[in-house]
Amino acid sequence: MKKVLSAITVMVIMTLTAGNLLAQTTGRISGKVIDQKTSETLIGATVNIEGTTKAAATDVDGHYVLSGIAPGKYTILVRYIGYQSKTVSEIEVKQGTNTALDITMGQAESQALKEVVIKSTYRQQSIGALYAMQKNSISISDGTSAEVIKKSPDRNTADVLKRVSGATVQDNKFVVIRGLSDRYNNAMLDGASLPSTEPNRKAFSFDIVPSNLVESLTITKTATPDQPGDFAGGLIAINTKDLPEQNSISFGIGAGYNTASTGKTFLSGQRNASDYFGFDNGKKQLPNGFLPYSKIVNGLTQQQNNSLLKSISQDYNIYKNTALPTQNYQFTLARVKDNEKNGNRFGAIFGLTYRNAQTISNDVKRNAYGYDYNDDIYKFSTNLGALLNLGYTFGKNKITFKNVYNRIYDDQFLQRTGSNQASGVDVKYYAFDLLQKALLKSTLEGNHPIGEKGAKINWNLSYSNVLNDQPQQRKISYSRNIGSGEPFEANVSTLGKDNATLYAKLNENSYSGAVNYSMPFKMFSQSATFKTGLTSLYRKRSYDVRFLGAVVDGSNPDINDPDFLRPLKQRPLNTLFRSDVINAGVYKLDEIDGSDDSYDAHSLTNSGYAMLDNKLTDKLRLVWGVRVEQFDVNVTPVSKRADGIVNQNYVDVLPSANLTYSLSEKINLRASYSRTLARPEFRELSISQYYDYELLALQQGDPNLKKSNIDNFDVRFELYPQAGQIISVSGFYKRFKNAIETYNNDVNSTRTITYFNSDKANVIGAELEIRKTLDFIYANDFMKNTTLYANLAVIKSTAYNPTNAGINFKYTKRSLVGQAPYVINGGVQHSFLNNKLNFNALYNRVGRRLNVAAGALYEDIWEAPRNVFDAQLGLKVFKGKGEIKVTAADIFNNASTFYYDNNFNKKVDAGDGIQSSYKPGSTYSLAFTYTL
Repeated sequence: MKKVLSAITVMVIMTLTAGNLLAQTTGRISGKVIDQKTSETLIGATVNIEGTTKAAATDVDGHYVLSGIAPGKYTILVRYIGYQSKTVSEIEVKQGTNTALDITMGQAESQALKEVVIKSTYRQQSIGALYAMQKNSISISDGTSAEVIKKSPDRNTADVLKRVSGATVQDNKFVVIRGLSDRYNNAMLDGASLPSTEPNRKAFSFDIVPSNLVESLTITKTATPDQPGDFAGGLIAINTKDLPEQNSISFGIGAGYNTASTGKTFLSGQRNASDYFGFDNGKKQLPNGFLPYSKIVNGLTQQQNNSLLKSISQDYNIYKNTALPTQNYQFTLARVKDNEKNGNRFGAIFGLTYRNAQTISNDVKRNAYGYDYNDDIYKFSTNLGALLNLGYTFGKNKITFKNVYNRIYDDQFLQRTGSNQASGVDVKYYAFDLLQKALLKSTLEGNHPIGEKGAKINWNLSYSNVLNDQPQQRKISYSRNIGSGEPFEANVSTLGKDNATLYAKLNENSYSGAVNYSMPFKMFSQSATFKTGLTSLYRKRSYDVRFLGAVVDGSNPDINDPDFLRPLKQRPLNTLFRSDVINAGVYKLDEIDGSDDSYDAHSLTNSGYAMLDNKLTDKLRLVWGVRVEQFDVNVTPVSKRADGIVNQNYVDVLPSANLTYSLSEKINLRASYSRTLARPEFRELSISQYYDYELLALQQGDPNLKKSNIDNFDVRFELYPQAGQIISVSGFYKRFKNAIETYNNDVNSTRTITYFNSDKANVIGAELEIRKTLDFIYANDFMKNTTLYANLAVIKSTAYNPTNAGINFKYTKRSLVGQAPYVINGGVQHSFLNNKLNFNALYNRVGRRLNVAAGALYEDIWEAPRNVFDAQLGLKVFKGKGEIKVTAADIFNNASTFYYDNNFNKKVDAGDGIQSSYKPGSTYSLAFTYTL
């Protein structure tokens, strides 16, 4: 697949760059024609320039293009059967540029013979179209566009999502909506569902999609029948850039300085040149033909033993370098070709992004329940992104082929010091940990009109591959009696998951197909739309893991002699597994049985829906219907252990209704009910155990997990003072049955973070969002060019622990895991010098939220609030073709802290246990982009 995509990429680039790259002498006008009351696109509307023969018809997306227009000012006339014709004047066309103009059309009130033509100007029409699209969403949703993203300091979609009302981000990549855990969200890319990218949780890592390749991002908070039913917080829809409006080449370069990292001593394992390109050179992978577990534990010859040990016990040197500044590069090529004879159009967008960062988390505190550790963590990260989107319109039809590939290479080294009071030892611990993540997604989509009455069919086929590869995660522990002052000795006598060399690979392929049909018609003398469709999604995952390590050969009495063994264990890390020791037969290869931890899984989801979009009156609109989903899942450990095999098959009926009442052209009242669900992810159902050396805990699933059923109720008031501005107030209530949550199973010496179903849970909340220019305070240009943005969410949840599930809990009720009691986003934007200089300041704060529920011994784990303040200054240069951006991110540099609230005072203090606490540093960066 990668080779095919590479070949397509090369051919497209060669084809598109073969043309003349000089500036065009003409310009173009393009946009969409939509119904002003529903924002439905109008297929086959005619758009022509008055006084000329130039004309175009809108395609199945309502899109039109008028090309080859000499610079100047024009008036266009738009006609569509059953709608009032419209002229739009004062449209300025400039050389070599595209003038974007979306047009709204109103239905004709009578069939009078005399045509009535509505007159409008370019500015009036642009504002009116934006109003219509804002107001006419069929559900309660929030989002952002490419233009807003360009004005923010955000590098990827995770950063962008921080700005959306009611959304917060954990670990800089996982999204929480309306205070609900990330596992209650669903994500779609270019109209197709995204799989979980994580091996040990149900979550999508949003940092893998670069923000400069995003056309729009929307969070839908209330369900409609045409959407997947597996979400409760929000459905996050990312659309990458489609057919370009004009030819362009753009490139960008940037560098950043982090106060905690850049210029500081950077420790790591061996570094290879290929690491900078996001790929390991292959030497860390388990060699092909490596003997299986059964042969290793049944005994090896000395030659086999030594050969295998050398293949996994490689360079344990700790290398010292200087952390370099963050660097990032972007390149985008856009090409479009119009056939003026038949109106057909072909276009392509090709994009590449690259980012490398070397970050240091110094003095990470871990101080709870017997251990008192300080960690220094050094992470070398490379991010590669590529996008290739092809589109072709012919007649009123449209075909697109969208491809996204992203790869994240995180090579981390951890160095730990401290004491473990429970074991009575001082500790030195080292971990070399490489994680390679990749996402490949291809979507072929078609949109076609049927007949002449506005009916249309949409279909898509999608393939995605997710890879999580951890080759040779090496962990070594040294210890000595507390305060003894004796030399530290390595634990090479026994093998456990906390000191084994881990080889793990997750590979998942997903295949999906969908077909949707919509037909407009009249019901009770009002416009209505019937929509129906079918979707099928098949996922297949394999997770393979091995735990290997070198332990002292206990069968040899000479080696077990304390006078020999003590100096061996006291060797420094870089000589502990040196070839001379292995050749001497000191170590034998050992392996922990991973047959319970490796698993195969597959699932099939078949869905069908039917819905009606009714205009009951001129002001009242009802979108209602039902979705039916059939789900079949199987998870089987390699061991075939009976209590670890999962087979579930069930059908859910999911009704929904969204009611909108338009008090005026600027005000909406909304109410919504929907039934949704949350299904356990493969990992949550698997008995596989993964030791997380940072959390100092095992992570394990539960094969007995049930799906959650959620009833959702929403109300919202929306005011649109001007185009692009909004004031909204929302209220919501969610009722869960069998909510899926995490808790500390802490009855054993090593705690296990696992999953369970709470009996029930309730969530109630309110949201306030404001995006408004300040000219209402004082009418001058300064205030008109200043926009205030703020959203506030206040949420309360109550979850009830099960009382008869065989699980020990400290409490019977608590907050829902992952839920934040409040979320604050705020910002101010200002444009100077006729939009040539832009300033943007952004603030975010998330209330204290429950991270892991308490088990029998430990208290709940909470994430403490932190204030995040970002600012950016952008200056357009070279007649607007270039832009310089100066960014300051996380200026306050508050600590990121997860803690046990032992004294129940809801704040971090001396009486609490610390799971982790560190300051990430502030980042200051400079970037330059230029577009030809």
